[in-house]
Amino acid sequence: MSRKAINAPGAASVGPYSHAVESGETIYFSGQTPIDPKTGKLVEGDVAAQTAQCFKNLFNVLNSAGLTPDDVVKVNVYLTDMDDFSAMNSVYQKQFSSPYPARTTIGINALPLGAKIEIEMIARRNK
Repeated sequence: MSRKAINAPGAASVGPYSHAVESGETIYFSGQTPIDPKTGKLVEGDVAAQTAQCFKNLFNVLNSAGLTPDDVVKVNVYLTDMDDFSAMNSVYQKQFSSPYPARTTIGINALPLGAKIEIEMIARRNK
């Protein structure tokens, strides 16, 4: 099975990777940090502001794939400070409707460019 790259116009990449890759009916989204694609810099503010920007970036790619948040089946969240979990979660819960995608939240030491959060997703295209 081959893979098809999906890249969103205006989305930023900080390395040699595709914004998403489609393999069969499954779409794997690269992790997005809270980079403002207009400035190329991290958004300023707390983890809630950074979480919102991550989802703007991810949903831009999701839209480019012809999908919606209802097509997302799994989300991985990486936080540099687990004390930010509640603030992240308050933004996260507004991004999806019930039943929510499966999710894993992992505490890590550091992220590129000093980001507080990175989020990646997996979606499935309905036939």
